[in-house]
Amino acid sequence: MFVLGIDPGLSRCGYGAVTGGRRPHAVAAGVLTTPRDEPLPDRLAALDLEIRQLLAELRPDAVAVERVFFQTNVRTAMSVGQASGLVLAAAAQSGAEVAQYTPNEVKQAVAGFGAAPKEQVQRMVQSLLGLTERPRPADAADALALALCHLASAPLARRVARIAGGGR
Repeated sequence: MFVLGIDPGLSRCGYGAVTGGRRPHAVAAGVLTTPRDEPLPDRLAALDLEIRQLLAELRPDAVAVERVFFQTNVRTAMSVGQASGLVLAAAAQSGAEVAQYTPNEVKQAVAGFGAAPKEQVQRMVQSLLGLTERPRPADAADALALALCHLASAPLARRVARIAGGGR
């Protein structure tokens, strides 16, 4: 399975693509940015275009997106929510399987502890992917962690869905 993880944000939108298998392998990672001084509609349009280009280029089987869970800053929450909506719509339109995970679910899957600090998650992503150094910037590392979370969680989720649906 080939998974694209997305850590949505309007100013900084992290992405990380990982292939599954016995030893997961990072294929791509980075950050999409939009200029803070541009009008909101222009920034959203630019981010939408970049996300769609990324999906068309990588053609992932699945897209794992961080669920907008809680923000104390309302303005930040709104922009993250808008970016997340763009990602979810583009991923669904691409035909990829789409999943959302909370930050705690990602930390639990990658580090074994739902309240793990960012540095510990980065070290685990480095270890799980066999990278020579910790992935940076943090947005890209978080996106790689999302992809790893989906690789770990998806088989069980599919099995549960089959059983709940009456299949085996």
